[in-house]
Amino acid sequence: MSRLAFTKLHGCGNDFILVDAFETPPPADAATLARQLTDRHFGIGGDGLILVLPGDRLRFKMRMFNPDGSEAEMCGNGIRCFARLVHERGYADSEIPVETGAGDLTLLIEEGLVRVDMGVARLLKGEIPMTGPPEEPAQRFQLRIGERTVEATAVNMGNPHCVIPMEAVDDIPLAEWGPPIEGNTALFPERTNVHFVQVLNPTEIKQRTWERGAGATLACGTGACASAVACHNLGLTERAVTVHLPGGDLRIEYEESGRVWMIGPAEYVFEGVWEG
Repeated sequence: MSRLAFTKLHGCGNDFILVDAFETPPPADAATLARQLTDRHFGIGGDGLILVLPGDRLRFKMRMFNPDGSEAEMCGNGIRCFARLVHERGYADSEIPVETGAGDLTLLIEEGLVRVDMGVARLLKGEIPMTGPPEEPAQRFQLRIGERTVEATAVNMGNPHCVIPMEAVDDIPLAEWGPPIEGNTALFPERTNVHFVQVLNPTEIKQRTWERGAGATLACGTGACASAVACHNLGLTERAVTVHLPGGDLRIEYEESGRVWMIGPAEYVFEGVWEG
């Protein structure tokens, strides 16, 4: 029987199991382990498994695995949890450079919150990726959901997102509408995260998420960034918005350069040892 030390944290209710590879050798089969650990009935329970690793070029590297075992390029809420763990264990000061599948990111600890340079939003179909002309903007395209047609915008924030503005997101049948959009590989060859967004005013939006590889989650950090970018580019909001998620709020700042900043919390839940 093997023993694996872990720490559970959450960002706005999006919860993760973190394994510190500076102290514990990383698992050989992280995909299988993710499926076991994230199971909420037979495992620890979580929205993903995050490995805290030494980087190849930078001090740190993050790998994140979804509950279905697939590896995500990046995770906004997860990387804030990553930042808090390495900071509080004394591995880093207030500035934390991290390698991710979406590129190199810089994390800053500021007054108990984590500020993340999420990089530049990518807006072309070839960058999402989506089918169609690669240089065509992925904005204002039509999606069929059952008997209904909706207008959507896609944004890549290191991983693909489909943002759908709605008048009232609380009325959305998320478990019914989310999966067919996520799995629409005719349009999104690598699948996509799905976000239904309600604009409350020019500086506030409300979001519900069906996350690729995880299903309904209480928050999605990269998704909050994508929604803020999409809403601004559609002329619905300003560049700085508060995104209200079921698990809490995130502050998103979309610079004229295209760079996006995410500011939000990361909270400890518990630590333990998995005997598998």
